[in-house]
Amino acid sequence: MQKKPYISMSVIRRLPRYYRFLVDLDRRGILRVSSKELAEKMGFTASQVRQDFNCFGGYGQQGYGYAVHQLREEIGTILGLDRVHKCILIGAGNLGKAIATHISYNFAGFELIGIFDRGEQVVGQSLAGLTVLPYGNLRSFCAENKPVMAILCVPHTATESIVDDLYALGIKSFWNFSHYDISLKYKDALVENVQLNDSMMTLCYRISEIEE
Repeated sequence: MQKKPYISMSVIRRLPRYYRFLVDLDRRGILRVSSKELAEKMGFTASQVRQDFNCFGGYGQQGYGYAVHQLREEIGTILGLDRVHKCILIGAGNLGKAIATHISYNFAGFELIGIFDRGEQVVGQSLAGLTVLPYGNLRSFCAENKPVMAILCVPHTATESIVDDLYALGIKSFWNFSHYDISLKYKDALVENVQLNDSMMTLCYRISEIEE
């Protein structure tokens, strides 16, 4: 089997932005786009755009640019959006409710199949078309349905024990909204951390720089 070429994570993290922009172009019936046009919209250089796509084989034609629908499909395939991965959500508080609602309307690549919470006040409620289940049902649910990813919308103090439970059940991929660093304990876990406070502090810095 031929070894896949190494693609830097910086390139991978740019692909969703390309994909979102191409989806918009495709919906508007635009058939082709140049690297220059992509670069202007994305805030990159045309050279950067071409280098990024060349990591996966190119796709463009000199003098023509990129076929929008084809490039959208290709990037979607690279990102794995042509497959559906089962996921569960832990924590049906305010953040969990917002995330579950977002997923049900706009979440490519994943299907939310279960929501769990330890709070008696939310268990049994309907959320995003699913019934919130008690956390005690997690083991039997995972054994039957085989989710591959968990979304964590729980307090920092509860995260470690929950991750221990999930990891023991074979779940090693996490979309983590807590402030607990999963990768320190589980080196082989795939983790995307969403640190809302970090993002706000970064924005605060940028505003302060402008004001000064």
